Amino acid sequence: MGHSEGHAIGAHRVAEFAGFTFNLDTLYMTWLAMAIVIFLAILATRRLSIVPSGWQNFLEMVVTALLDQIESTMGPKGRKLAPLIITLFLFILVCNELGLIPGFASPTNDINTTLGLALMVIVLVHTLSIKNKGLVNYIKHYFQPFIPFVIINIVEEIAKPVTLSFRLFGNILAGEILLIILGKLVPYVVPTAWLAFSVFVGIVQAFIFTMLSMSYLSSSLQDDHH
Repeated sequence: MGHSEGHAIGAHRVAEFAGFTFNLDTLYMTWLAMAIVIFLAILATRRLSIVPSGWQNFLEMVVTALLDQIESTMGPKGRKLAPLIITLFLFILVCNELGLIPGFASPTNDINTTLGLALMVIVLVHTLSIKNKGLVNYIKHYFQPFIPFVIINIVEEIAKPVTLSFRLFGNILAGEILLIILGKLVPYVVPTAWLAFSVFVGIVQAFIFTMLSMSYLSSSLQDDHH
């Protein structure tokens, strides 16, 4: 969904290839978001100084805050996942804010993007769980505290990527839709105020997705089953 005239709300420009359908605007914006994250990282680290300034100072504050959160949520073992978690946060943040630029669309307003990110996190959770707990303990924990609870535990695991992806997708898409509607109904003042609020929402949603991912990953780093 972009802000260009004549482009239907929630619609995507698509292309067919080898029997698959690709949302072209989502692909373009995803690559743009990746490029922006890489560019900001290079910009912040190309001239490191003892007293940081500019982008270096901003990114250092973000990274330090996230590292503190990782340590408090995931413990010392979480440090090895810090590069992934910090990159995930920055990528989602950039994606969320791209849709606020006229003519652009947030990759996170597409359920394919948010579900892909959520599945990546959940696959990593289960991979680390098997690695740290062992296959037997990993399977055994689904039957605790009682054997019938296996159904509830499996449903809970299925619900994790669904809720993780739909929360981010829904909030970003709804924000962009409201921005377009307000721009047509009440030009200037109200849309500008909503735009400022949407910037804040984009930050909050990136933080929530990252925090939930950290919470799920934290349990997979435990050696003992629960």
